[in-house]
Amino acid sequence: MPTITEERIRVRYGETDQMGHAYYANYFYWFEQARGAWCRERGFSYRELEELGFFLPVVEAHAEYKGEVHYDDWIVVRVWVSEMRRASMRFDYEVVNESTGKTTTTGHTWHVLMGTSRRAVTMPPEIRDMISRDPADHQTKP
Repeated sequence: MPTITEERIRVRYGETDQMGHAYYANYFYWFEQARGAWCRERGFSYRELEELGFFLPVVEAHAEYKGEVHYDDWIVVRVWVSEMRRASMRFDYEVVNESTGKTTTTGHTWHVLMGTSRRAVTMPPEIRDMISRDPADHQTKP
């Protein structure tokens, strides 16, 4: 079973539309924020990955909206890796509105590991190890 990371986020006014609902594109920002938390729980950051000469760009993004999120709501974005391949990985997401307890959005993103040549590369063992770490074995970075 994959280890899930949870990132708690308060919906800001600028993230909503005229009706006070969270604007659909902001979910992808929240997915990104949760991925950053997922990395930190495993003892590394995107910046450190890039300093090692590797990049994880999003090559596919999907979201399915099932409920509402409004200004000033607290949401929890749950993120986990659902699939790892030779040079790519898939993150899955679930957004829960804390006030209702309901899942309002689900989604996923596919990422390809790229080297400095900006081409897909086979995931080296040390990178696969970083990604596969158990958060319980690492102190979260601020």
